[in-house]
Amino acid sequence: MVPDDLPLSRAGVDRAALLRTEEGFVRTALADPATRVLLVCDAAVVTTPGPTVALLAPADVARLLPADDESWLLLGRGDDGEVYLARRVADRRPAPAVGEASDVLVHTSPTRTGPAVAPALPDGLTWTGLRDIGADMSAQEAGLATTAVALDAWHARHPRCPRCGAETRVAQSGWTRVCVVDGSEHYPRTDPAVIMAVVDADDRILLGHAAHWPAGRWSTLAGFVEAGESLEHAVRREVAEETGVVVGDVSYRGSQPWPFPASLMIGFRARAESTDVSVDGVELTEARWFSRGELADAVRTGEVIPPGRASIARALVEEWFGGPLS
Repeated sequence: MVPDDLPLSRAGVDRAALLRTEEGFVRTALADPATRVLLVCDAAVVTTPGPTVALLAPADVARLLPADDESWLLLGRGDDGEVYLARRVADRRPAPAVGEASDVLVHTSPTRTGPAVAPALPDGLTWTGLRDIGADMSAQEAGLATTAVALDAWHARHPRCPRCGAETRVAQSGWTRVCVVDGSEHYPRTDPAVIMAVVDADDRILLGHAAHWPAGRWSTLAGFVEAGESLEHAVRREVAEETGVVVGDVSYRGSQPWPFPASLMIGFRARAESTDVSVDGVELTEARWFSRGELADAVRTGEVIPPGRASIARALVEEWFGGPLS
């Protein structure tokens, strides 16, 4: 079984779902100096050297960013009762320079007609991608950061009502959006995707190289579940479409959120019933079988760059391999 403490599956904070519907809860939490705030933008969070996720006091955030009731997300509550929030920073790119280089960040919101300007991060703080630090965070940090990145991505992509196209407002402490015209509620979506370690009768693993990846990057096969499709059928269909390999038995191994922007990766071990490989040339440009010795040699020489340590793909490969890939 793939470990149930996969990097982005871990959590050390109660999500406190019942608090989301309390009127004015975020405002109350911001008045409490014990509350801690994570800054999030575009799949990245603010970190301190280490890196460690920076959990700031509300007063520190107020000095950094302009007031904006639409940009807060309730992440949960700790064992000692402290509340954890995320503050969305909708655009962390440097503002356009006029004359000398600017030292500000642009902050935008779906409810604003134009960008507002927020101070740059102070010394010691920096933006770090969740993919880059996911495997090195504590369970508490992983749970907070993964939830924040997932919610931030959803808000950024769904500022308007899918029914009528009108503007939506944030509700339930960042966990819903409500249409200002028809009053309909909309919730964060999660897209299920299967990811599979395909193994043949000789206990070799099938890895592929996607068209958009850098040279040398190889990983397990994966794909989204289609409407009206079971997970097992999705595994067999994706493998056949991308490589022409026929899959028989499929067994569940584990799952992990992958909020880039909204996937839940559901991992499987799949038993191949054929070994001839023919890539589709669209999603995959290469696919090949590896024995353990061949993969170890290829990783050592740099011919193969394995999946990132934060991914379930890495866990699936290392489960088959029998240990860590160096």
